[in-house]
Amino acid sequence: MDKKMLFLYSLTHFWVDLSCALLVFRTLAGGVDFALCLLLYNFCAFALQMPFGLLADRLDQNGVVSAAGCALTALAYFLPGTVPAAVAAGVGNALFHLGGGIDVLNRSGERAWALGVFVSPGALGLFLGTLWGRGTAPGLLLAPAGLLLLGGAVLWLYRRIFGTLRSGNAPADLDAPGGYGVLLPLFLVVVLRSYMGMNQAFPWKGEWALLLTLALVLGKTAGGFAMDRLGAKRASAVSLGLAAVLYLASALPLPGMLAVFLFNMTMPVTLWAAARAMPGAKGFTFGLLTFALFLGFLPSWLGWPSLLRGPVSYGAVAALSLLLLWLPLRKGAVRC
Repeated sequence: MDKKMLFLYSLTHFWVDLSCALLVFRTLAGGVDFALCLLLYNFCAFALQMPFGLLADRLDQNGVVSAAGCALTALAYFLPGTVPAAVAAGVGNALFHLGGGIDVLNRSGERAWALGVFVSPGALGLFLGTLWGRGTAPGLLLAPAGLLLLGGAVLWLYRRIFGTLRSGNAPADLDAPGGYGVLLPLFLVVVLRSYMGMNQAFPWKGEWALLLTLALVLGKTAGGFAMDRLGAKRASAVSLGLAAVLYLASALPLPGMLAVFLFNMTMPVTLWAAARAMPGAKGFTFGLLTFALFLGFLPSWLGWPSLLRGPVSYGAVAALSLLLLWLPLRKGAVRC
């Protein structure tokens, strides 16, 4: 993976997620249709990545898809009405993630470090964008201006480095032998991770919110490097096994933050394994796992009581995640 392109994709990921959070909490929040807007935004941003991913696989212009996502997210700031803005921002978010995600998967070969670097800045962008959106700081138009600048930079650098806007995607193919059997446990792992992120509550979370977010961000980054060094099976066993133990003491800040760090190390592993299970449909598999994120969000949006109550539940989820992740990684079901 070209490091300049990876840096630009990662920076843009940070700004796209920051801009979406800013839009949601500054422009959409407070209205009578906010709950509907939140549902539509998350549906478009996460559930629609699956069909859009298949189209992106066939289009074979990942940089263009990413830049289009930036432009559409910027447009959301100028649309009349909160519902159109929520839909435009969600679709824009989905397109950016797909274009960048497919490209990083394509150019990373058998390694996962670049994937961890690409996915990790989004959580920090969401955190800072939410703070900005819930505050009163001015400069709202900085978000769409930055999106347009970064989207243009993606196209320019892509053409300069590769000499073409064609991406070299594998021929789109959903008929991978055994692929769906591998994808199912990966899908369930991501549903659990999403549900955990929406529902876990620590008594110290408010005072340590920034450090907790950094633990999540750095965990995703470290997960890719750990997989390259230790292999997918060993890295997953170490990270989730230790996370399960540390979650038992998560009423305290230090073990709780370490548990979150370790728990999120498997994010690049699941994306990497899904892409290897179905190499002719990287966008589709990327979108399949983001659909799992959407499913993990739904119970919270619906107001259902949380099934996760306390450290023992968090540790059990980490242990269950390890068992599920071990299924596709065992005996070479995915090359490790």
